[in-house]
Amino acid sequence: MESHLKQLFPAEEIHLAVHRLAAEIRRDYAGKTPLLIGILKGSFIFLADLIKALKAPVEIDFIRAASYGSGTASSGNIRITKDIDAGIENRDIIVVEDIVDTGLTLNVILKHLTARNPASLKLCALVDKPHRRQLPIKIDYLGFHAKENFLVGYGLDYNEKYRYLPGLYVME
Repeated sequence: MESHLKQLFPAEEIHLAVHRLAAEIRRDYAGKTPLLIGILKGSFIFLADLIKALKAPVEIDFIRAASYGSGTASSGNIRITKDIDAGIENRDIIVVEDIVDTGLTLNVILKHLTARNPASLKLCALVDKPHRRQLPIKIDYLGFHAKENFLVGYGLDYNEKYRYLPGLYVME
């Protein structure tokens, strides 16, 4: 393991959180087929594990927004670089995000999706860092709160590194 990484959430804790979130979503969407929209790139592992844990019909799509570049803090300049392909009007939508930080990126994405008139729009996030929030964001399904600094692993990266790690780690 890299000496500058400190484990915050081991793989076993993440597994339990994903299964808890899947149970909550399964309960709330019984008899429905929601569209899960993963925010690339960081959410892809979380989204895949969540879908497997749901054990219920869902559809998926992806959206991508750029805000970080190669740094560890949001640039504040958010742009959508890959839009969804699916039509979402009158559909139940769950946006799946790896980490909610400032809220700037999610604010842009949620406004973008809301303009397309979904029947419902909810947010599922693996990690929330509320102390960094600049805009209010309502998280409907949440795995963990974190006060730590920059996180990597389980799909989260620093400059495209560390996505492969099975747990979540703080860069020191």
